[in-house]
Amino acid sequence: VLDFNDPFSTEVKPRILLMGLRRSGKSSIQKVVFHKMSPNETLFLESTNKICREDVSNSSFVNFQIWDFPGQIDFFDPTFDYEMIFRGTGALIFVIDSQDDYMEALARLHLTVTRAYKVNPDINFEIFIHKVDGLSDDHKIETQRDIHQRANDDLADAGLEKIHLSFYLTSIYDHSIFEAFSKVVQKLIPQLPTLENLLNIFISNSGIEKAFLFDVVSKIYIATDSTPVDMQTYELCCDMIDVVIDISCIYGLKDDGTGTPYDKESMAIIKLNNTTVLYLKEVTKFLALVCFVREESFERKGLIDYNFHCFRKAIQEVFEVRMKVVRSRKHHSHMQKNKRPTPNGTPRMPL
Repeated sequence: VLDFNDPFSTEVKPRILLMGLRRSGKSSIQKVVFHKMSPNETLFLESTNKICREDVSNSSFVNFQIWDFPGQIDFFDPTFDYEMIFRGTGALIFVIDSQDDYMEALARLHLTVTRAYKVNPDINFEIFIHKVDGLSDDHKIETQRDIHQRANDDLADAGLEKIHLSFYLTSIYDHSIFEAFSKVVQKLIPQLPTLENLLNIFISNSGIEKAFLFDVVSKIYIATDSTPVDMQTYELCCDMIDVVIDISCIYGLKDDGTGTPYDKESMAIIKLNNTTVLYLKEVTKFLALVCFVREESFERKGLIDYNFHCFRKAIQEVFEVRMKVVRSRKHHSHMQKNKRPTPNGTPRMPL
C-alpha cells in the first residue's frame, strides 16, 4: 500500500493520524476540510480499505501529512508496524460516531491511545465526537460528558491519568469541523505563541475587536488573538473568505483567464448591519488576516493599514526564520548521508 520508510518521513512535516471505527466519518472530514467537497457528496464515498496518506502544504504554516486509517486495522497484527507510525506523529485524531453505540469505539480508543503513548508520549490526542448535527443541544452535552468521563476513567484504571485527551463536538454540516481542525493544527505550529503575540499587538494598537490569521484554502485559522473565539464570529469569517474567493474567480482574473484569484492586491470590506465592519487583507500567498472592527474605529483606516503593513512584515520574518531552520535540517541530513560508508566500506566523497 505504501512504504513507511520512504523519503517523505525524513521531511520536517508533522504527521496527523485520522483513526476510528468504520463509517465514523474520517474520510468525509478530510474531503470536506481539505478538498472543499460538499457535505452531501460525502454520502457517496466508499469505505476506506487501505491507509491513505496526503501531504497538506497549503501555506507556510499549514504544512503536514494527514494519514487516513481504515477502521478495521488490527494493532495486534504482526504485519502492522505501529511503532514506526506513532514515532513520527504530531497529533492523533480519533473520530467517534455520536449517533452510534460508542462502547466499541471507546475500547478501540483506549487501545490506540495506550499503544501510541508508549511509543511517543508527545503525541496530542484529539477526540472528535462526530455527527452531532443529528443530536439536540442537551443530548450533545450529555454525550460529550459521558464519552469524556468513560475515556478518562479507562485511562485512570490503567494508571495513565497523565495522558491528556482533548474533546470536540464536530459535524461536516457546519463550521465546527473547521474550528476543531484549527485547534489541532495550531498545536503543531511552533510559531503559534509568536503569531498570537503579533496579533495581540496589532489589535491593541488598531482598535480592532477580533482578528484571525486564516489559511485561505482550508479555512483553518492558524492563529488568533488572546480574546475568546465566538463560533458565530468564526462562521462569518469563513463566509467572507468564500465570498472573496468566489467573486475573485469571476472578476479577478485577466481577460485571457490567467492570473490567480487571490494575490497581494486582495482586500475586502463588508459592513454588517450591527455597526461592525469585516476587513480582510492578504498576508502571504495563502494566508489572510480577517478582522472585526467597530465602525467608529474603522474611520482610522490609515492607522489600521499602517499597523497591518508592520504585522505582515513581521509574519514574513517569522516565515524566513522557519525556512532557514528547514534548510539547515535538510543540509544536516544530507551531510549525514554523505558520511555513511559505501557498501564496500570506503567513505563517501563529499559532493
